Amino acid sequence: MQLTTGAILRRITETSLSVSAHKLATIILDGIAWKDGYNGLERGTAAFTLAHLAERMDVSRQHLTVLLAELAASALGLIRWKPNGRFAPWLFRFGAVDNTGPEADVVSATDDTSLSRESKNKMMFAGKIEFGSTSNVHRTPWAAMIKAAKTALPCWNVDTQVIWDAFRTFNRAKGKDEVPAGYLLGFMRKWRTAGAAPTRAEPAPVLDAANAEVAALIRHAPVKNWRFHERDLQQSIGREAYEKRVRAMHARLGVNRFASALAVHGEAVRAREIAG
Repeated sequence: MQLTTGAILRRITETSLSVSAHKLATIILDGIAWKDGYNGLERGTAAFTLAHLAERMDVSRQHLTVLLAELAASALGLIRWKPNGRFAPWLFRFGAVDNTGPEADVVSATDDTSLSRESKNKMMFAGKIEFGSTSNVHRTPWAAMIKAAKTALPCWNVDTQVIWDAFRTFNRAKGKDEVPAGYLLGFMRKWRTAGAAPTRAEPAPVLDAANAEVAALIRHAPVKNWRFHERDLQQSIGREAYEKRVRAMHARLGVNRFASALAVHGEAVRAREIAG
């Protein structure tokens, strides 16, 4: 299934949501990367801290949690996970739209004009970086790219100038005054080994028992590999038994089918029925 802005936006408008949840879904859609590697994200994924979302929505963190739960339980199947540590941004994906199946008719046609086809949305670290005598990153063409790319990287909460200074120091220590631009993105991705950055505490979200159990199970089965887990489990126990487990999980936790399937995968990984 080819994800596009139009496909997700149509699903948002067709889904029964509260006004606030509709606004939140649109904000998350606006932050989605439409090319692998853009903003350091996989295609179809957005990154936000809960504090940033609460500020954008002008609501409390508690109310934001309620809205996220509404989107997760809706036909959008919003899922979120945090792969880069406790204080890093959450990653978001509209799981139900990303799931091929009976609802595949919402996919955009080939003539759909979406963000995925606009070059301005592609994170291109191309060319050469010449350090010269410019120490102020904001007087170079790289400031905006660093700011955009760091969103979901380990250096997400580090000032753009600090990243630039560390990158210049690192390369000049090796006697380099010019490097391929791609080195900058690689440097940012390895920030934890390149230099420690101060972190800021962010209170843990308030989750009800069902959502907490879903989150705990999904952590055992990363979203990135969900198709592999589905195939492996179906081969192990059979397609009918697999569907029965998903339906039972849906009845047990009251979440949408996609989240139920991820929870089933996580439970299977935890029971060592399939590899994680």
